[in-house]
Amino acid sequence: MIMASRNIWCVRRNFLFDLRDWMLQYSAEVFLKSISFRPFSAECDSKDKESLEEEREDLLSNLVTMGVDIDMARRRQPGVFNKAVTNEQELKLFLLSKGASDKVIGSIISRYPRAITRTPESLSKRWDLWRKIMASDLEIVNILERSPESFFRSNNNLNLENNIKFLCSVGLTHKCLCRLLTNAPRTFSNSLNLNKQMVEFLQETGMSLGHNDPRDFVRKIISKNPSILIQSTKRVKTNIEFLQSTFNLNKRDLLLLICGPGARILDLSNDCTKKNYTNIRERLLSLGCSEEEVQRFVLSYLNMVFLSEKKFNDKIDCLIEEKISASQIIENPRILDSSINTLKTRIRELSHAGYDLSTSSIALLSWSQRRYEAKLKRLCG
Repeated sequence: MIMASRNIWCVRRNFLFDLRDWMLQYSAEVFLKSISFRPFSAECDSKDKESLEEEREDLLSNLVTMGVDIDMARRRQPGVFNKAVTNEQELKLFLLSKGASDKVIGSIISRYPRAITRTPESLSKRWDLWRKIMASDLEIVNILERSPESFFRSNNNLNLENNIKFLCSVGLTHKCLCRLLTNAPRTFSNSLNLNKQMVEFLQETGMSLGHNDPRDFVRKIISKNPSILIQSTKRVKTNIEFLQSTFNLNKRDLLLLICGPGARILDLSNDCTKKNYTNIRERLLSLGCSEEEVQRFVLSYLNMVFLSEKKFNDKIDCLIEEKISASQIIENPRILDSSINTLKTRIRELSHAGYDLSTSSIALLSWSQRRYEAKLKRLCG
């Protein structure tokens, strides 16, 4: 019995030792295989890295040859340089075929590098859609030169097509669409929903103010302010409320104002609008003007609201120093369109010609250069 137990114990011990040896051997094999595999993996990674670096070198070489400002491009959109596939050569050929010069192409890519990620098929489709609005390829090239983002920012040609159809459906003329694409091309990159929201808001605003043709109201606003569709409805609403409350306008007068000169300030920053108006008011009141005169002055030429505090005050100071009265400025608000250098030069020239600005009209300070020189010639003759 004892011998049998010892035999069983020996068998079990031998089995466990054999199992341990087998496991050690298996583990060693796995370990050795993993070691032998790692250099292979590192070799592949190294080859991939070298291949990627070669591709990047090719990209950089192509861009440099095309006259691209690499530093500018890296600052603006560094991620483009990590793309696995780019189409810079195809983009160049495409734009050359549309009449763009090498210099313009280099400038476009420098300022908006993501352009090189667009496919020739997508570019061709987008170009065709733009040509439905613009009269020639050259007009589109001119827009791209000025604002490459407007064309290359979005790759959603269906959204562009839907926006064109929608804006046509609300009665915008071909001329108006052309102005939109020229002056506010981001309108067509907006989601269709955003453009619908603004158009619906403007239609409701027109109706609430008593306009009997909402579509006509929208056309008037957009034709006078093409940038309005790329602003928020909240900003436009706040500016309309500002005009109404500041100048105490009834619905009819408010409607006339925003269908006319007031349309231009509807997309201005609300803070900027209030700050600039407050400065104009305080400066003119300090010169002895009444509240009524201040409001009449601003309403007669709302462009005043675009002048920053410093620009407005510097121009007023310049005129006051030259013995021009506040009442003269109130009656001729457009003279503040002229630069300080222009004002000083003309005041000096008119004085030498014997023209007394303190008793005569100061309107010629804002005349075109050609008209002013003709007047000065007559005075000196």
